[in-house]
Amino acid sequence: QVQVVESGGGLVQSGGSLRLSCAASGRTFSPYGMGWFRQAPGKEREFVAVVRGSSDNTDYANSVKGRFTISRDYSKNMVYLQMNSLRPEDTAVYYCAVTTYYRGNYYDGSSYDYWGQGTQVTVSS
Repeated sequence: QVQVVESGGGLVQSGGSLRLSCAASGRTFSPYGMGWFRQAPGKEREFVAVVRGSSDNTDYANSVKGRFTISRDYSKNMVYLQMNSLRPEDTAVYYCAVTTYYRGNYYDGSSYDYWGQGTQVTVSS
């Protein structure tokens, strides 16, 4: 059984920064990709960013490009999301997701095998 645990959420003012962390553990495995999704109240879950493959290829939602940076630590099965220049519209529960093998569409939540419980990010104006 794999456990995925996020941390680092909180309350921040508009323009501020937060760093989210996610740890995947529970059995010996090497995640192919690790990503972040978010869900704001009354809205559908949406893709934020993913890091995948041995070359650490990254993809970002257009809404966060240039402000958010995703990175991973293979040795620890961890992924991070550095969020800068935060805006009130970034307010959401942020979820970490893990995929164990190559998938074609990393923007789709169904491509991921394991999920965390989420961490709240609130950006005040």
